Amino acid sequence: MGFLEKLRGALTGEKVDYTALISDGAVVVDVRTKEEFRGGHVKGSKNFPLQSLGGKVKELKGKTVVLVCRSGARAGQAQRMLNNSGITAHNAGAWQNI
Repeated sequence: MGFLEKLRGALTGEKVDYTALISDGAVVVDVRTKEEFRGGHVKGSKNFPLQSLGGKVKELKGKTVVLVCRSGARAGQAQRMLNNSGITAHNAGAWQNI
């Protein structure tokens, strides 16, 4: 668990077991650019860059989503967007965290 994830959990009281979520079928979505994604990513993750995520809401409906990016900032924006669309989404921070 990374420092930012620990801090985020301490501030929100939320403790999320991302490994369990993924084992239970959650989709890992990396919201970095295609170029960043090509430089390394979580095996099996989908690359939906933040600026195109709105067009993927229909595809993600009914699924639990674990979001990652470089630092957690874009994943946080994506989480708010998806949560506002009725999708259960979690910000795991940097892609290396999972």
